[in-house]
Amino acid sequence: MKNHRKFRIVKFILAAAAFILVFSFIVMLLWNWLIPDIFKGPTITYLQSIGLIILSQILLRGFGRGFRHSHRERYQYWRKRFEEKLEKMTPEEREEYMKRCRGPWYHESWKKDNDKSTSSASTA
Repeated sequence: MKNHRKFRIVKFILAAAAFILVFSFIVMLLWNWLIPDIFKGPTITYLQSIGLIILSQILLRGFGRGFRHSHRERYQYWRKRFEEKLEKMTPEEREEYMKRCRGPWYHESWKKDNDKSTSSASTA
């Protein structure tokens, strides 16, 4: 069983290396085909294409911060912070804040059912 697991790990590493080699080669071909003709830029070597891929990953994704949390976890985090902020406000401050958040495009008929029930309960 352990030999089978080692074989899968080695197979995965070889597949990943092959993907990187092929992807870098494709980047090099595309760069050398497009950039010199369109922008009068230089041609690049194979190793420069690998460096270009690594640089683009660093610049566009950062150093791995974006993969630690899913979209749902970030949404829940900010929603919790927003709700905590609203809980600390008085009802008047909360209403004023919500009016400012709605903006000029908000229409009163778009209120949720629970907003209507709370407003009708407060007027009674």
